Amino acid sequence: MSSGIRFDSVTVAYDGNVVLDSLNLTVAPGEVMALLGPSGSGKTTALRAVAGFVQPVSGRVFLGERDVTGLPPYRRGIGMVVQQYALFPHMRVEDNVAFGLKARKAARSAIGGRVAEALEMTGMAAYARRYPRELSGGQQQRVAIARALAIRPDVLLLDEPLSALDAQLRSGMLAELARLHRELPDVSILYVTHDQVEALTLADRIAVMDKARLQACGTPRELYRAPADEFTASFVGNANLLPVTVGQGGVAFGGTELKLDTASAAPGARATLCVRPHLVGLGSGPNQLAGTVVEIQWRGATHRLYVEVDGHRVLADLRELRDPPGLGDTVALHFAPEDAVLLPAGVSGHG
Repeated sequence: MSSGIRFDSVTVAYDGNVVLDSLNLTVAPGEVMALLGPSGSGKTTALRAVAGFVQPVSGRVFLGERDVTGLPPYRRGIGMVVQQYALFPHMRVEDNVAFGLKARKAARSAIGGRVAEALEMTGMAAYARRYPRELSGGQQQRVAIARALAIRPDVLLLDEPLSALDAQLRSGMLAELARLHRELPDVSILYVTHDQVEALTLADRIAVMDKARLQACGTPRELYRAPADEFTASFVGNANLLPVTVGQGGVAFGGTELKLDTASAAPGARATLCVRPHLVGLGSGPNQLAGTVVEIQWRGATHRLYVEVDGHRVLADLRELRDPPGLGDTVALHFAPEDAVLLPAGVSGHG
């Protein structure tokens, strides 16, 4: 079976309630595609449609060139890892990893080698004879990944695989998943997450989902630097989103004129200015804003300032701030014209 996934206008509904609306999306062979979005956005439904656990009311799902829309899960040849590990507690690690191979009636002579290979790849070879209860959460998730890899799938589905792990384990597993991807360059991976750090770290491209629909799709760099709309800007990284009116060669925010490229918008139009917090500086400079400090968070390497400017809260992430301002202080913030993006005006809870 050739690798790759294609959604062709896939719609899924339960009792007339549409939970995935006309999804068109292609995952290239060997690509890691993250489905990123809040709860209820449709991302897990999309993954389950690929796995065969839900049936579309319209549209088709392809794996490579095969239309698998009507095939049961066991005939799709997919590896899948879910957030709850789903290991068999009465089986040793090696038997858990062998389960998919035995279910597919793999040759008995081949099973041992495939299990050993998968355990070695996930760093769990030394734990083959243990039971799941004797493993940590991170180790159990490695076993679940080894089980998925043992069948040598062309497509690997990961459904919030790190959400049950603590922050330190999650960071380590992210590095492991990135390494696995390098070692398995032909495997297409569909990775469902609501965690933007996971998506930015692992994905070749990110598909941003909201309210059952695909909102945007692009590389992490594209979506971060040039988001298409307010939702994407706010969900892929943190963003300052400020309502502005377009002028000639700049915009008006409250009573302040700001310079930036406005070629994409008509003069007089309402728009939203997007600038990332780490691109906002403290003190005088181009595109200067004056405001009052309402909150300060120390984050180790950075201080995050929340500054009230004309009724809107502006975030600034500042490194090596040895003498931070105090609450209630009046400060000046600034950003370079090239660091701001002008978005279509929309309803936003940010600012």
